[in-house]
Amino acid sequence: MTTRQTDKPERRRRGFERTSALLTQRIREAGEARGFAVTRLLTHWDEIAGPDIARIARPVEVNYGRSGGFGATLVLLTTGANAPMLDMQKERIREKVNATYGYAAISRVRLTQTAPTGFAEGQAQFTRQPKPAPRAPDPEIAARAHESAAGIENADLREALEALAQNVLSRRKHPAD
Repeated sequence: MTTRQTDKPERRRRGFERTSALLTQRIREAGEARGFAVTRLLTHWDEIAGPDIARIARPVEVNYGRSGGFGATLVLLTTGANAPMLDMQKERIREKVNATYGYAAISRVRLTQTAPTGFAEGQAQFTRQPKPAPRAPDPEIAARAHESAAGIENADLREALEALAQNVLSRRKHPAD
């Protein structure tokens, strides 16, 4: 009687590949539920529309007609003050989006207006808030930090220790401390 050797399944060397494949399908399904067959429209909106348009509008959904053919409507969310400026650029936006799709998938661009603040679903946040400029250090704290690192010969190390000392000395004391 011949013993039959069972083939052991080859172990995957790229374990995260399976996880990413699962996530990709779920993201695609969620996007298609809102009408985005090409998720690039969402992920690269700044590049597609340009920085000026991306700052005042964002894509909300793509509606396909009941016939299921070509001629979808792209719905953009914007604030009321920017709607007239965006309305004049609808044709240019449509051309840029169609260039991304590779064919004339979008036949109309529709605008939806909302207030910049208000209802939870209607809040429009189009631009990222810039980081605040670093404050100038207090001269007294800077002098104390410089004194504490004065004996260090290595310039890079001395600068790093001065910065650390400034952070420690400028830390606010909390009542619980």
